[in-house]
Amino acid sequence: MNSIWELDTFYRKRDIIIIGAGFSGLWTAISIKEKYPDKSVLIIERNAIPLGASTRNAGFACFGSLTEVVADSQKMGWEKTLELVTMRFDGLQKIQHYFRNDEIDFELNGGYEIVNNEEPLVHIDTVNDKLKAITGLDQTYTLRQNKIQEFGLGKSAFLIENPCEGSLHSGKLLQKLLEKCHELKIEFLFGTEVNNIDEKVNDVEVYVSDNLSIKADKIIYCTNAFTSKFLENENIIPARGQVLLTEPIDGLKLKGTFHYDEGYYYFRNIGNRILLGGGRNQDFKTEETTTFETTEFLQNHLENFLKEVILPHQSIKIALRWSGIMAMGDEKTPIVKQLSERQFCAVRLSGMGVALAPKIGEMIAEKI
Repeated sequence: MNSIWELDTFYRKRDIIIIGAGFSGLWTAISIKEKYPDKSVLIIERNAIPLGASTRNAGFACFGSLTEVVADSQKMGWEKTLELVTMRFDGLQKIQHYFRNDEIDFELNGGYEIVNNEEPLVHIDTVNDKLKAITGLDQTYTLRQNKIQEFGLGKSAFLIENPCEGSLHSGKLLQKLLEKCHELKIEFLFGTEVNNIDEKVNDVEVYVSDNLSIKADKIIYCTNAFTSKFLENENIIPARGQVLLTEPIDGLKLKGTFHYDEGYYYFRNIGNRILLGGGRNQDFKTEETTTFETTEFLQNHLENFLKEVILPHQSIKIALRWSGIMAMGDEKTPIVKQLSERQFCAVRLSGMGVALAPKIGEMIAEKI
């Protein structure tokens, strides 16, 4: 049994409980506290540190590549696509507004997309026209053939640049967000798994073990791909993203963030090492999982991509391999909604959580 001290403090009733301490959970808590300073907010996280996609990604401050925007517009129409681009653009602005670039290793070196056929180039003018109102740029996407050699990407036919995308250090961003949460008196329970939720007329009860629960006025799920138990009716498909990081490479010319094949491959230079991820379109079914592991098949595939597309004719050593879990669905729009009288969710960030989470936090703060 618990003592009076525990029950009166750590496990006391809160106004709002947020489940999940990744980017969505932290930005949501910050948005709520800034809007309602008097509300008590508790974040429950089952791991010792934020996990999922937030600490396991490639550190892209993703704006979206040309072929991705085109594919989205064909799948879900321009209205939803432009809404999503706006959220990413505003989200990246908000990150830069809250934190100094050197605090989170934020670099705005631009995003590039390698394209090997001419078809996407047909869409550049249309897309630039649509995006002008969002980015304020006449040309959000520009063909940059001169940089193919500059970056040593001689195997590529076309290179398209967009200046709105950057990279950052995901771990440092999370630490900064945690600091901000502590400043705002947001409380945490790390290493605590939520077993069950019981919604009643006057409150909602969050069970963290058989005989221990914490009550709240409202709860918000910010568990992205790890939501199946609570959100069985929502269209959420987990997607594992595998990543590798090379040892340092002499004379590495890459600068910026790079996308290939509608964003299924992504790589960047981090301290003269190449961080490369993706390729799950080679093995979709296996990668629809919430298990954190790397597979020999995909790691070999990524290594081949490294040797064929990024650094032909070089022998390269791999220093680290890891995986993160994203959440996808039938379309890329995040699910930010009220589920019942006292339950809300902000999930399914489609691999763009770094940029989307700051805005999603604001959307949920409006809803509660």
